[in-house]
Amino acid sequence: MNTQAFLQETPTAEIVSESDMANAIRALAMDSVQKANSGHPGMPMGMADVATVLFNRFIKLDPLHPQWPDRDRFVLSAGHGSMLQYALHYLIGYPDMPIEELQRFRQLGAKTAGHPEYGHAQGIETTTGPLGQGLATAVGMAMAERLLRQRYGEEIVDHFTYVIAGDGCLQEGISHEAIDLAGHLKLARLVVLWDNNSISIDGLTSLSTSMDQLARFKAAGFEVEEIDGHDFEAIAAAITRARLSDRPSLISCRTIIGKGAPKLQGTEKTHGAPLGEAEIAATRLAIDWPHQPFDVPEAIVETWRNVARRGADERREWCVRLSASLQAEAFKQEVQKELPAELFDALNAFRREHVEKATKVATRKASEMVLGVINGATQITIGGSADLTHSNLTITPGLRDITPDDFTGRYIHYGIREHAMAAAMNGIALHGGFIPYGGTFLAFADYARGAIRLSALMGQQVIYVMTHDSIGLGEDGPTHQPIEHLAMLRATPGINVFRPADIIETAECWELALRYTDRPSIIVLSRQNLPMLRQAHVEENRSARGAYVLREPAEPRAVTLLATGSEVEIACTAADILRGQHKIAAAVVSMPSWELFEAQTPAYRRSVLAAAPRVGIEAAARLGWDRWIGEKGAFIGMQGFGASAPASDLYRHFGITPENIVATARKLVNKE
Repeated sequence: MNTQAFLQETPTAEIVSESDMANAIRALAMDSVQKANSGHPGMPMGMADVATVLFNRFIKLDPLHPQWPDRDRFVLSAGHGSMLQYALHYLIGYPDMPIEELQRFRQLGAKTAGHPEYGHAQGIETTTGPLGQGLATAVGMAMAERLLRQRYGEEIVDHFTYVIAGDGCLQEGISHEAIDLAGHLKLARLVVLWDNNSISIDGLTSLSTSMDQLARFKAAGFEVEEIDGHDFEAIAAAITRARLSDRPSLISCRTIIGKGAPKLQGTEKTHGAPLGEAEIAATRLAIDWPHQPFDVPEAIVETWRNVARRGADERREWCVRLSASLQAEAFKQEVQKELPAELFDALNAFRREHVEKATKVATRKASEMVLGVINGATQITIGGSADLTHSNLTITPGLRDITPDDFTGRYIHYGIREHAMAAAMNGIALHGGFIPYGGTFLAFADYARGAIRLSALMGQQVIYVMTHDSIGLGEDGPTHQPIEHLAMLRATPGINVFRPADIIETAECWELALRYTDRPSIIVLSRQNLPMLRQAHVEENRSARGAYVLREPAEPRAVTLLATGSEVEIACTAADILRGQHKIAAAVVSMPSWELFEAQTPAYRRSVLAAAPRVGIEAAARLGWDRWIGEKGAFIGMQGFGASAPASDLYRHFGITPENIVATARKLVNKE
């Protein structure tokens, strides 16, 4: 088949070439950006030919069933070129993407946001704004596809993950982490189409990089190939070869940014600004597009709709295969992430057992024990760690490793790649079929920050296990001792941050992380051993309220001690001293989740906080605590960074001790 022809007959019998189809993308992109007076027309115009071949000849999707589990995943990692995706969605026929949405590009309330946003429009598989995130997230999608295919076979799971990435995606550091992991795991159905146009915002990419990207990807274990990104047959042949490879693939598509714009193509001037009326008029002549803005001839639209018709046929055939499978029900439950009721019964029994035993362990060890119950009761949890497995304690008995040649396991060794781990977990969660959790030290939340933010922005059930949560980790010193990290995470909308005080709260926080399916959870855990603090087992998950009165004095409160995590034990000791030596009635409130406490009724919050003066206690920064302690309250915690010393010495050095709490409480009470 030659270049002009992968020609298709439309219902009106008109012949439409792929060149015509690609020019529809170019016209819609430049017109939408011009109308909005904002956006990036160059990338969609440059990659229009590649996208046309990919969608016209290969992609498998059904716009009327955008969540079909066996659809191909398409990730526009170069999210600034969002008009490429919106034009495709209009042309293919997504019901929520009429031409009016393209005319409202980048306007308030439009589905056509500046960068593709998961959940804002159908068919957008992930939010891609920060460059490189889409590529790394796609690695997680490809991992999930491989895991599901291993379980259910190609009759049920048979799809690809396609990525369009730009120079920016490949320059961002996360790309190195992601491609290294993908190449190591031999993720054969991951196809990366690189928009190799040699242009960035500042100008030529040679201003800042001399990297041989093909050599880099080849070294990571990718199949690599370079083609003319405007040669339809070369594009098709390269994608065909990539689909047959036993490794992930990079196709370097040499393109002209802003292709079709006579004066501006090939320059940074098409990257992030409208072309202007005069250049758009000249472009219409250059690409032989004699149509008004947003006017696409019916024959071209109908030809594009063949992509949807083909996908609908493929989906119906898949439904027949699924119905005939003995694994159909198991597959549906797994894709929907259904957890068995028995799991929560087992967690309740676990809490009862360890209240009775008064088990004293570090909460990281408690987490491992809880995970043993969870992983034994369901197959949909996928664990991992960024090279800290035996510090994070994220692996449990029977949880076998996932290796390049064996995807029957459930544990991923992410390597020293916190950023890629977090992004890949987003991809696993978005793909469906699994609830991912992964571990690192809390201090390294800095490295994972970009992907954590996207977990929250997309409302994905990703569980971050972050251990070594305070100066309590001791001798590793201030580089590893998190100080500001809790404040940073709590400041992020849409995240549940849990800092449990003992084994019972740890079990409760894990249960809540499994129940909250619409947001990520961060479970912050101690290195040092902590005693069990509950006086008796209760059926209620007390951590579900975010904060609760752990100890209430018999007399009216004189002071309330508010604490999280390992500092709750210290608060309890201080309360005993206040009562026994100073006759001061002190209540102790444990606050495992500020977010859940904030969601409670004002009446409940008042009952927990009460009117007495308050002392906040946390081996971290003060930021955020003033809301809970009030103007008359006091805070005992960190005023700067930590130091290298045994944990007990550090707590004394920084004044996070029962004695300092007692002295502070007495001053507050006496002021009253």
